[in-house]
Amino acid sequence: MRLKQLGYILATACALNAGTAMAAGKTLIFCSEGSPAGFDPVRYTSGTDFDASAETVFNRLVQFKQGSTQIEPGLAEKWEVSPDGLTYTFNLRKGVKFHTTPFFKPTRDFNADDVAFTFQRMTDKNLPFNKAAPSDFPYVADMGLDTNIVGIEKVDAYTIRLKLKTVDAAFLQNIAMSFASIYSAEYADSLLKSGKTSQLNTMPIGTGPFIFKSYQKDSNIRFDANEQYWKKGDVKLGKLIFAITPDASVRYQKLQKGECHVMVYPRPADLKAMSANAELTVPSQAGFNLGYLAYNVQHKPLDKLEVRQALDMAINKKAIIEAVYQGAGQAATNPMPPTQWSYNKKLKDAAYDPVKAKALLKKAGIAEGTEITLWAMPVQRPYNPNAKLMAEMIQSDWEKIGIKGKITTYEWGEYLKRGKAGEHDAMLVGWTGDNGDPDNWLGVNLACGSVEGNNYAKWCDKEFDGLVVKARSLNNQGERTKLYEKAQDIFKRQLPWTTIAHSTVYQPMRKEVLGYKISPFGLNSFAGVSLK
Repeated sequence: MRLKQLGYILATACALNAGTAMAAGKTLIFCSEGSPAGFDPVRYTSGTDFDASAETVFNRLVQFKQGSTQIEPGLAEKWEVSPDGLTYTFNLRKGVKFHTTPFFKPTRDFNADDVAFTFQRMTDKNLPFNKAAPSDFPYVADMGLDTNIVGIEKVDAYTIRLKLKTVDAAFLQNIAMSFASIYSAEYADSLLKSGKTSQLNTMPIGTGPFIFKSYQKDSNIRFDANEQYWKKGDVKLGKLIFAITPDASVRYQKLQKGECHVMVYPRPADLKAMSANAELTVPSQAGFNLGYLAYNVQHKPLDKLEVRQALDMAINKKAIIEAVYQGAGQAATNPMPPTQWSYNKKLKDAAYDPVKAKALLKKAGIAEGTEITLWAMPVQRPYNPNAKLMAEMIQSDWEKIGIKGKITTYEWGEYLKRGKAGEHDAMLVGWTGDNGDPDNWLGVNLACGSVEGNNYAKWCDKEFDGLVVKARSLNNQGERTKLYEKAQDIFKRQLPWTTIAHSTVYQPMRKEVLGYKISPFGLNSFAGVSLK
């Protein structure tokens, strides 16, 4: 009996070692488009930052199924919602390990203290860690979570209760988003005691499928497999490398040579050749996204509706979609895509009319030759494959009506930071939905509470805001839809943005990549991904 047991143990150990050796021998290289601003997901809103942190290093209480908008258990195994919709009780997963690294060795497993710290950090400015490392949390503020979460109660080591002030119909979807990643309270406490709180943003510790190893700005990010990952079978790689490659043409060259396995944001002009390459595959899906031009209504002359209307109708959107998207874009009318429930089908764009636009400017008293800064993104995004070309075409269109567009750009992180500070006049940017709820489009990007965050138009309309806030507090989808349709109508009348296009998402990769799923939210996750 003992010999049989010993034989079984040895065979099992050999199998495990062989599996580990196989995993360790497989390195997936992801050609990403830009450097992350940091690795502390609650501080950011960009997919570039989330790919490098939330999707690799961290987990959330509830998470989205890969390739889906449906939520599933994450670090919480199950949860209950009170009948009044104000109290959420989460039963936490046991035996989950935080990463062990050269800079941190945990002494305990994940528990309710970590969840409490994570949400206290979002909501309590007087938290000692926040006092030592003050920071803005844009998503938290834009969604009103900082004021709506009024209670964080540790029931026991593996049960946590969150209490809301008002009903939030999308609360579970919201906390499944990247920014709500769960941090190690023990790690944060050690950083606080050592006076190294900034390290939370440069040397992350989480419970996710990959362990942060190193980062070289504008070059690479390296991760090792988390062999203790709680979700068994989800880590099929030994190492993961982000090869930061801003130029889409260079990304494609690397993909062809096998220097990377997956790339983002191909040039539309390259798609035909990619599809014909026997070593590559190019899956695609309709993009849950929107590329738009935000007008800073706090800057003159963009505070005048007539000026925004003139600039809008002077833009030849049809020509832009043909040149920039090259068959992979659809004209956008609303501040959300047609696949989002509550989309208002009745809205129409003003016709392209430079003559009428010029007359509107004259009526508004705008002198010919007036200069407006026109910001163009330095990177490709799912919603805009070539912001530089788009800006040049808009510049040319505005020149015809006597407006000088001064094209301006910055490094991606700086671009977003300065945009949130309101330095721009008009700014090319966009959005990929984060959770499948309309509030994620209208509330995060256009509500009064997000003027200092993702509301790049700096537009605050009380009637619009009231509709969005009310809709957020209702659970009935039909009632919410009516309010969101009215809000979209106000948006279209006031024109804080020129909506440009919804883009089809293409994800080129080598054929040896298995298990990769396109995210409807434009994120890149490598849990469950393997190489032949």
